[in-house]
Amino acid sequence: MKKTEFVSETLPGDPVEAYANPDFMGSPDARPLRILAEYLYPKKQFETHKVDDTILFFGSARIPCRQDAEAALETARKTNADIKAAERAVFMSQYYEDTRELARRLTEWSLNLEDCQERRFVICTGAGPGIMEAANRGARDAGGETIGLGITLPKEETNNPYVTPELNFEFHYFFTRKFWFLYPAKALVLMPGGFGTLDELFETLTLLQTRKMKKRLPVVLFGSEYWDKVLNLQALADFGAINQEDLDLVYRTDSVDDAFTYIVDQLCQYALPNPGKGM
Repeated sequence: MKKTEFVSETLPGDPVEAYANPDFMGSPDARPLRILAEYLYPKKQFETHKVDDTILFFGSARIPCRQDAEAALETARKTNADIKAAERAVFMSQYYEDTRELARRLTEWSLNLEDCQERRFVICTGAGPGIMEAANRGARDAGGETIGLGITLPKEETNNPYVTPELNFEFHYFFTRKFWFLYPAKALVLMPGGFGTLDELFETLTLLQTRKMKKRLPVVLFGSEYWDKVLNLQALADFGAINQEDLDLVYRTDSVDDAFTYIVDQLCQYALPNPGKGM
């Protein structure tokens, strides 16, 4: 098939092919085509760039880097602004820095794997600011490619600048984006985050618990001071809503070293011998 096969040359007043008709393509009738496009285009790009699997990072878009947080605190002290909020931002910025360092180390490790024709364990995020930016930035620090699965939302910022341009996506549908989050993922890191992070956490745990996702997927909750206040998963087991062993689906840590060691050990045991995507 030639690249120009579907490029039409029309004159004013000529009928337009359906695929080139923006009114039709944006209509409810063409929704299945738009959904299919959000499946096929990332698939094509991953195959072109030989991306075999990913390490997925989630976390708050509101967490700044340390430098920005400290500058904002200094400004707040000079202007009598909300100092408490600025101090909180400085505290939370540790997770930005930890995310960047962990993503850098995981990317450096993956780039040095021997006998790999494909790109293994590429860092993937939702492409936004905060924790997502930190993970993409860390991967770029190590010289690796990195994926951003953005989504069109009201008043949302553009995707962060650290995503590899050819692997920088913009989705309309949450469910197609979620598919591409989890289908190629071989590990999941959850830094402190809000509703979106919790949504991804519980969806992943449900798929693992019900065995709809059969692959081994290590799930790391990073930041016990935050997660211990936000989540009481033990209560679910105490009330009989889940089994006690379901709690083993989550690994908790506060250490970049520990997270790195755990993830690499899990990947070497379960994912490295089994390249490729799949649930």
